[in-house]
Amino acid sequence: MSTGLQVGLDGALSAVLDDMQKALADLAGVLEDERTALLAADVAALDSAGGRKQELVQSLERLDTERLQLGRAAPAAALALEPRWQSLLPTLAACRDMNQRNGLLVGQRLDSTRRALSILTGQETDGGVYGRMGGLHLRSRSQPLAEA
Repeated sequence: MSTGLQVGLDGALSAVLDDMQKALADLAGVLEDERTALLAADVAALDSAGGRKQELVQSLERLDTERLQLGRAAPAAALALEPRWQSLLPTLAACRDMNQRNGLLVGQRLDSTRRALSILTGQETDGGVYGRMGGLHLRSRSQPLAEA
């Protein structure tokens, strides 16, 4: 491989790692925004954060694919830049943890909403059974508190 091509691959791999670092920092901020929106029940902010989070995750997936391809094409550069890659892993793990915590908040809100609906409609939202035709049959309470 020519020296110029090798230098180009080295630079491209370094640029990908730079882009990943920026995307991870942005993702951490968006996950904090998402948490704030969840706690405040701010639907507009939650929708915005969710869209931005999806864009950043897709970007990170694309960048990781590029990193792997460039690493195969320039193994010496990949080896030299391995410490930079390793330095990104704690941030990746922190983002994963923040996303899981946000998911737990969503789950708690969903459970609370299901319980409230169960009380209002008199239908158990969990513990239903499937009939012979595959339809879900929910257990009814003695009487609903409200009707639609």
